[in-house]
Amino acid sequence: MSKTHRILILGGGFGGLYTALELEKKLAEYPNVEVTLVNRENFFLFTPMLHEVAAADLDLTNIVNPVRKLLRKVDFFAGEVEAIDLAERTVTVSHGFVRHAHEMKFDQLVLGLGSSTNFFHLPGLEEHALTMRSLSDAINLRNRVIALLEEAETECAHSTVRKALLTFVVAGGGFAGVETIGSINDFVHECLRFFPNIRQDNIRMVLVHRGPVLLPELSSSLGQYTQESLRQRGIEVRLNTKVEGYVDGKVVLSDGSAFLTQTLVWTAGTTAHPLIAALPCAKEGGRIIVDDTLEVKGLPNVWAIGDCALVPDRTTGKYYPPTAQNALRQGRVLAQNMLATVAGESRKPFSFETLGQLATIGRRTGVANILGKNFQGFLAWWLWRTIYLSKLPRLEKKVRVALDWTLDLLFSKDLVQYVTLRPTKPVSKS
Repeated sequence: MSKTHRILILGGGFGGLYTALELEKKLAEYPNVEVTLVNRENFFLFTPMLHEVAAADLDLTNIVNPVRKLLRKVDFFAGEVEAIDLAERTVTVSHGFVRHAHEMKFDQLVLGLGSSTNFFHLPGLEEHALTMRSLSDAINLRNRVIALLEEAETECAHSTVRKALLTFVVAGGGFAGVETIGSINDFVHECLRFFPNIRQDNIRMVLVHRGPVLLPELSSSLGQYTQESLRQRGIEVRLNTKVEGYVDGKVVLSDGSAFLTQTLVWTAGTTAHPLIAALPCAKEGGRIIVDDTLEVKGLPNVWAIGDCALVPDRTTGKYYPPTAQNALRQGRVLAQNMLATVAGESRKPFSFETLGQLATIGRRTGVANILGKNFQGFLAWWLWRTIYLSKLPRLEKKVRVALDWTLDLLFSKDLVQYVTLRPTKPVSKS
């Protein structure tokens, strides 16, 4: 009997999941290959639609897919990766309500752990800023917005308190920041008819971006269009400005201004996953350097993919950007290369030309660059929904999202908080 060849995939994002999906198609041809995917959550999150959950456009369960429904031949382990020992070729994973560890051996290892939020050691941010990277982040932001509207509606103190409650700040003018501020702005203003004590001019939305133009991943013309569209909707756009900290309930900006707010959403920086940072391999900017077959340089049968990897683009001489469309295609090529390694065959270099990039900016408006052509307005928004709906895994989820979008045209947004927080101590009467 031939020895079992163990492939271990760490991370269930676009890169890790699509590696597993591609391997699953071929496992019948490799009976001695055993594949295990390890991920903290038991679902795959479709991150491009995350802001729509925060703004109550979509139900939270409709942009996630249970991994066990996606994978039937690949084993799945729901747990936290605690340590990676490349010398002993083992990974330590913990799980359970009472945390206990498992040691998992591998012959080939895929590093797809993604990245973490980088707060750049700015005062108060890690303790108080919200992020937009996970499903819980979107739920927390939605809950925060609704709770603040409820509090502002019945606020009996002086006007500065209400002003702070109704000031919303997003740091970062990339895709995540622009889509978040646009969605939240729509959500808040559409909800105001249910809050008679709050006026339109009570709401303050601020987008802070360190660069000279929004959405630097797209053309400057689309960035300018985005900037003007947001400003027409009452959103303050602070360009060439950085958040310096969050101190005593105030956001402090690099231009010297500061203002009270209860909501700061940070989308302005990422850093390497702590386990990736500790690995003894070549890195640049915290990301692992791989060759064009996605193998980590100097570490045979260890591969890296997605946000945590620097994949060389032979056409441009640079690196591929850490986008979902690149990660899922890397996963497909990586699966083929790992099986080629098992069979002793030649590997395939990764090569892909970006098809396009799209963003929604609120009120059924978007911007897009597809195959080198720019689109803006309603058409770009329609393209965004059409393309991402087609990319969402499983027909069931596609139908549920399409139904949510249809119902959103007919009914007002849901104001229910998923978690209701109540005071734990008696409060004095004012």
